[in-house]
Amino acid sequence: MRRRHAFAGAFAGAAVFAGQAVADGGVVNPPLADGVWRNPENSVHVEIHTCGEAVCGYVVWASPRAEADARRGGTDVLVGLRLFRDFVRQKTGEWRGTIFVPDLNATLAGSAVALDGERLKARACLIGKLFCKSQIWTRVG
Repeated sequence: MRRRHAFAGAFAGAAVFAGQAVADGGVVNPPLADGVWRNPENSVHVEIHTCGEAVCGYVVWASPRAEADARRGGTDVLVGLRLFRDFVRQKTGEWRGTIFVPDLNATLAGSAVALDGERLKARACLIGKLFCKSQIWTRVG
């Protein structure tokens, strides 16, 4: 059986905040308020909020399996960990920053874009724009 890494389950991005953001092709991305978001496996919940001029996200809930994966990667405590760091809005409406992936013990380049008021597409890449993984995250609260 193949083990899923937190990279596949715990990475995420930031939300688009106040106002509308224009994405590539002139499509308007809906704004999303601060909130709690879950990954597709519902194994990690991250609270996204503004941190000065940037956006950050902290783990507020994790399943026992996600916690065990993080421990195997060298992260003793997953809940309370700042995963999303220094996400800044780009002209395209996308947000870019870095994501700490606990089970890989690595900080990766990350991005996120709003799909609608309840979903965002998050992406993390190992090297530049290579070896990337995208996910659709859903608002919890």
